[in-house]
Parts: sequence; C-alpha cells; structure tokens
Amino acid sequence: MQPADFPERARRALPDEDCGAPTVGLSTSAVFPDSTASAFALASQLGYDGIELMVGTDAASADVDQVRQFQDEHQVPVLSVHAPCLMFTPRVWGVDPAEKLRRSCQAAQLFGSNLVVVHPPFAWQRSYASTFAQTIRELSEATGIVIAVENMYPWRAPGLSAQAYAPDWDPTDQPYEWLTLDLSHAATAGVRSLSYVEDWGSRLRHLHLTDGNGSAMDEHLMPGEGNQRSWEVVETLVSRGYRGHIIHEVNARKTADAQQRATLLEGCLDETRRHISAALPVRRSEEGR
Repeated sequence: MQPADFPERARRALPDEDCGAPTVGLSTSAVFPDSTASAFALASQLGYDGIELMVGTDAASADVDQVRQFQDEHQVPVLSVHAPCLMFTPRVWGVDPAEKLRRSCQAAQLFGSNLVVVHPPFAWQRSYASTFAQTIRELSEATGIVIAVENMYPWRAPGLSAQAYAPDWDPTDQPYEWLTLDLSHAATAGVRSLSYVEDWGSRLRHLHLTDGNGSAMDEHLMPGEGNQRSWEVVETLVSRGYRGHIIHEVNARKTADAQQRATLLEGCLDETRRHISAALPVRRSEEGR
C-alpha cells in the first residue's frame, strides 16, 4: 500500500520497484540510546535506503503519526516494522501479542512499507502460540503485508539451556511462509547462518545483517566481527537473486559519541554495498544464461 503522499524516495526503495539490488536499511535500535528521530536523521545523512522501525525503543517509535512526520521531514522510508515483541515492551500497543502484531501490520500499511518482523511466541504465551501460524497467515492475507518470523535462540546459562520460545526458537521446520534471518541470533544458537540460507531458500525474505561469536548473550556485533561469515552471507544471497531488505541491526553502543557512531555505521554501509556490488555481476551472469 503506497499513500499518494508517500515520499518518492520511499517508493523507489520498495523491492518490487528497485533496480535488482537489495535495499540497505538502518534499524532504529542501532542508534540506542539515541531516539527514533535521530535514527531517521542519521539514515538520511549517511544515505541509507530506509529504516527498520523497532517499535518500543522509545515513545515516538509507537506513535504512528510521529513516525510519518520523521519520514516526511527526512525523506527516508520505513522499509520494515519490527513488532513490539521484546521482554521490555510488554505494554506497547496493548498486552495482547496478536493485537500488537495486527497493529504492526496496520502501521506498515500507513508507512508504505511491505514487511513486518516478528519473533516466535514466548513459551508462556500458550494461547498465542497455539494459533500463531494461523494468525500470521490470516493477517498477511488481510493486509498484504509480508510477516517474516525471525530465528531466535535457546536461553543459556552455565549448565542450563531453556526453551523460551514456542513451538521452537528455530523456525526452519515450522509452517511459516516467510522468515527473517538474524546472524547474531544464529551465533547465539550455535547455528551457521549459511546453513539457514541453504535450508530456507526463497522463504528467506529479510536479513538482519549483524554478527556474533556464539556467546550466550545476543551480541549484535558489526558484520565481520564474529563467526557468521557475514559478508559471504550477503554475497551468496545477492548472487542467488535476493531482493529483500538488508538491515543493520547492530550494537553501536561501544562508540563514545554520536559522531563515532555515524562513522562506524557509514563504514558498515559502504562495506555492505561493496559486497552487494561484487555479487551482482555473478547474479546477472547466471540470469543471462
């Protein structure tokens, strides 16, 4: 859905209207503890194709009208919406997880974006979990929004591993049509991201480009800093025809200030586009056969 007043730059960034290369977006979580507004400003400054809105990181992120103002002011589209399904967003957009997901789809429609990211239900959300697959299928059919379920990980402590998600933290064998690959989550789970790329095929519709070293903590390192072969993931996907979004959902809190953060993310954006460009001739060669 594309409102008549939706910024031209946003329309160009949507996958069905792009030039064949994936769009590269910045998650609003990557500027934490700065605000959603600062994420839009930084994305515009650095030349990102758009934003992934993490709903719940600050009050403005859950204010649809405010976010639309950010879009218009900075001419930066919202490429995707991350539903408020984290431990620290229990009351954002109500307490019913299915209602949170419905409102996320409505917000995506208003923003002109085409995709919502959602985590699997927590194990204690039994009613929601029992109908989760049906809920996302029905919501997607009703709204036209791609709902891509994200891979998670078991919760671990010394000598202990807990199944915190239902029916599983790994969506591979679940009846979800579309999936989001998060490389940091794969590292925490002890899974190779390239294995997910192979196993998921065309179900993989969205990428959180980050990294990890397998710590029990979800690290969200910069791509290339961990063990997930991040740049190989990018080149493999692009060479195989991937045209979804590549989102930098990274932890940049190690930077001393906003200027250092901007420099770090600018380098990440340049490197991402370099690897996309490197893989495009491979894809075009394959398509030309």
